[in-house]
Amino acid sequence: MTVRRMKLDNLDDHHLPAAPLPLFDRWYAAARENPGHDPSAMTLSTVGADGRPAGRIVLLKQHGADGFVFYTNFASRKGRELSANPLAALTFWWPWLGRQVRIEGSVVKVEDTEADAYFASRPRASQIGAWASRQSEPLQSREELERAVHEYTEKFAGRDVPRPPHWSGFCLAPGRVEFWHDRQGRLHDRIIYTLHNGHWSIQRLNP
Repeated sequence: MTVRRMKLDNLDDHHLPAAPLPLFDRWYAAARENPGHDPSAMTLSTVGADGRPAGRIVLLKQHGADGFVFYTNFASRKGRELSANPLAALTFWWPWLGRQVRIEGSVVKVEDTEADAYFASRPRASQIGAWASRQSEPLQSREELERAVHEYTEKFAGRDVPRPPHWSGFCLAPGRVEFWHDRQGRLHDRIIYTLHNGHWSIQRLNP
């Protein structure tokens, strides 16, 4: 599939914000202008107790001064790895813009009230699925999963579906944020923000 890229301004050293969030907001807003793609999709990378890295696509549900929020089953592989080693990386790739953003930092669990509010906003089928799926555990057959969905559908019939105790969110607080912008001849723009003692430093990197 050929992706048509939008014409965008390049990263200008003289007009970079002092912190990465305003630049991320501008890029994210530009990415959302293309209705054919989901700009919230991001690769979440974690490291297990055995030192093996793992990556998977999750969706950004909220972001702001505190960090970047996503939700998951705490019993899943990513949930277990983040609970044991609360360091992670996020990668956004927007090919229709020729842009990538890499974010590294520490994670904390979101407050129960925040998780409850988001869970209540989800489609009912997704709420039932959060109860029915023992995420990342072996599954004997598709029928086994469908039976679990039926059981929880019956259990919560006629009432709101509560948030499962094993399902909530993580917020990644960034310590390093790299912005990559495609340029001709592979002479790409790379700008990295690094947090030191509460202050951001800015450095241009070789492509």
